[in-house]
Amino acid sequence: MECELGDRRASLLPMNARELPAVARLAAVVARLRAPDGCPWDREQTTASMAPHLLAEAYEALDALRTGDDRNARDELGDVLINVAMIAQIAQERAAFDLDAVATAAADKLVHRHPHVFGDRAAHGSDHAYGGWEASKREERRAQGKATSALSGVPTAMPALLRALRIGEKAARVGFDWPDAIGPRAKIDEELRELDEAVASGDRQAIGSELGDLLFSICNLARHLGQEPETALRGTIDRFQARFAAVEQELGPDLRTRSLDELEASWQQAKKRLRGDAGEPIPGEPPPAG
Repeated sequence: MECELGDRRASLLPMNARELPAVARLAAVVARLRAPDGCPWDREQTTASMAPHLLAEAYEALDALRTGDDRNARDELGDVLINVAMIAQIAQERAAFDLDAVATAAADKLVHRHPHVFGDRAAHGSDHAYGGWEASKREERRAQGKATSALSGVPTAMPALLRALRIGEKAARVGFDWPDAIGPRAKIDEELRELDEAVASGDRQAIGSELGDLLFSICNLARHLGQEPETALRGTIDRFQARFAAVEQELGPDLRTRSLDELEASWQQAKKRLRGDAGEPIPGEPPPAG
């Protein structure tokens, strides 16, 4: 059986992809860094100490992908791969796993979760394919003795907005959802009223709880509107930073001496100017001629 699986793995690859010299070179470079006469910093690392570096590089790759800069994306994804290779090398030194085992497990997982591509099942659209993916994950978790709830498998360390989106998606897959965006929009009004009541009471624990409920409801509305809340919020933060920089340029770095009216006027001017620079329509103004 193992031989057959190995043959099948090989048959999935075109002839020129069965050897990846650049990946092999990366693994060799990382092994050299970890050698007794290698880099002191690299030799001090553990799989646990590398975890935050992997996360940081993943976020840098995310920024590069958001900007559409292919060259920067290539470099940042390379940094992610460096961290994966380093973690695999450290694990290999204690006979846990190596980079080849990581890649093998990943390929096996993809094959197992795509029976409509590598097996004899059919997938009638992306939703059907995704449902099969989730079913395969539950089957794998059951075989490993792990929790098999419809909401299982979402990492608790995931950014909260993204985690809320994924939890909402999983709940919706099994029918726990509103039929349209009207429900989550009404829920936001309900949660706002409850937050106002908590604020009026002065109960900090209740305020935190109701604020969390409001944020979760906003994520549900975003899902129904086909929006990624994490991406939407990142865009808002980017715009805020750009507008704030424009206000600083106009009024100076110390804004404490400025009146609220001055700050608001400068903010609105920055908002209008930056929209114009980006080619976005400015409300209340006619489109440019021609």
